[in-house]
Amino acid sequence: MRIHWFQHVPYEGLGMIAQWVAEEKHELTCTRWYAGELPPGPDAYDWLIVMGGPMNVDEHGEFPWLEAEKAAIAAAIAAGRRVLGICLGAQLIARALGAEVRPNGESELGWSSVHRTEEAGEHPLLGIFPTCFEAFHWHGDRFELPEPSVPLGHSNGCAHQGFAVGDRVVGLQFHLELRAGDITELGSQGYLEHEPGEYVDPPGKIVEQSPYAAPISRKLMTALLERMAAAD
Repeated sequence: MRIHWFQHVPYEGLGMIAQWVAEEKHELTCTRWYAGELPPGPDAYDWLIVMGGPMNVDEHGEFPWLEAEKAAIAAAIAAGRRVLGICLGAQLIARALGAEVRPNGESELGWSSVHRTEEAGEHPLLGIFPTCFEAFHWHGDRFELPEPSVPLGHSNGCAHQGFAVGDRVVGLQFHLELRAGDITELGSQGYLEHEPGEYVDPPGKIVEQSPYAAPISRKLMTALLERMAAAD
């Protein structure tokens, strides 16, 4: 399978997704928007993965390529490609489908629970998620749900934590791809330093929790990737 992914900043990569792609012997290519690269059209890949970043989806003045990226995402969805978005990636999918993306009110940074909806439990892709699970959160904005879509669930700090559109498009507000070592590296580089808030944990606590919580995320990420790969 030909998998293409969009990268927005050098420090947010694919995490364990890259390892899964290699193990499954899929072809992997990348567009680095921050480096001025242009994406291929949907005919060049079977699956598009859109990763995270610190920018807002409509911050066109500083990041003029965001307009082209939203158009590329919309084209991939219209062409029937598998599309997975994580954090900013999910927000970009939602925006490309006409939904609003706005400040969440409270930043979320750290490990906390996501509570799944009943509807998601019946969905062919979202059904891999248990009714409650721990996930790593790292965002200040949130998406409204595209119409039509199946909502994944909520956390205490954010009303919408994910969605599916049909059986090929998934957006996740949280990060399942990050391994404990990835999070330790982010902490060592200062990327986990944020203003205090009700749903913001200090970097030391985040790193301390990661060896226990990250393996659960890895299992869920693997299960979702396998479901999406098997989609007709």
